Amino acid sequence: MPQNKLKQKVEGLTNIVKQLIKEVQTNANIAQGTLTALQMHIGKDEWGKLVEELKNVEERRTKKFETDVEE
Repeated sequence: MPQNKLKQKVEGLTNIVKQLIKEVQTNANIAQGTLTALQMHIGKDEWGKLVEELKNVEERRTKKFETDVEE
């Protein structure tokens, strides 16, 4: 009897995890579509500038984090 309850719980958790994976995939697809739409809207040159600025921001943030950790 306890084995059957455990099996039901595992199956329930498996179904939950499968649903969560589907939701994550849906969110990833929406995010990708949104980025593609933004890229097309602002154009290749502006997109390149935006990507470079984001890289610079991330680099500064990473350096600040490394500096804070060393202190």
